[in-house]
Amino acid sequence: MKSAIKILDSKKEFREEIEKILEKKQCEELWHRAASRLNSYLERYKDLPEGVRSHTDEKIFPAAAMYLSAKEFMTDEQAYSVIENSSIKICNKIGPLKALMKIPFMPGLFIKMWDIVTKKSFGSACGFENRFYPKEKGAYRMDILECPYCRYFTELGCPELTKIFCENDERVYGDLPGIVFERKGTLGKGADRCDFYIRKT
Repeated sequence: MKSAIKILDSKKEFREEIEKILEKKQCEELWHRAASRLNSYLERYKDLPEGVRSHTDEKIFPAAAMYLSAKEFMTDEQAYSVIENSSIKICNKIGPLKALMKIPFMPGLFIKMWDIVTKKSFGSACGFENRFYPKEKGAYRMDILECPYCRYFTELGCPELTKIFCENDERVYGDLPGIVFERKGTLGKGADRCDFYIRKT
């Protein structure tokens, strides 16, 4: 298991955002508080299955620790913007994938691979409950009925962060050439499911 400090040090986007708001001394103090908070989460949830921890340890817990610590130094709106803007920066790094998607056969291959990827990384072994639909040529449909992002952000006292990660889907899949990503709602925004429908243009 990675240490809290090592995990946070890999989240340079967080630091870039808090440095826009706080002076260096406050930034360092916030960073140490977030590391302490993250360490407590890693210890508290150390027995989670490996698949679930691929989401909690690298995404959910660091975001919660940084956000709740940031709220001790800045306004709630500023703390939220730290997590949201960091997520936007990360999602904007899909340039190589966007370039690949311009190759004629790639959208179709991407959709076929989505069935494999979602069942491996967003299936029951990773803490999700899914509804999978019959295969459709040139398209892929799936619903998420239960989500570790909703569960653990809520348990940690910051359910409002869930919708940032819902919107990350739209930022990434909604901006890829050759495909259309359609969605009606998400758990993080109050719907009864997160629906995914990806199809070739």
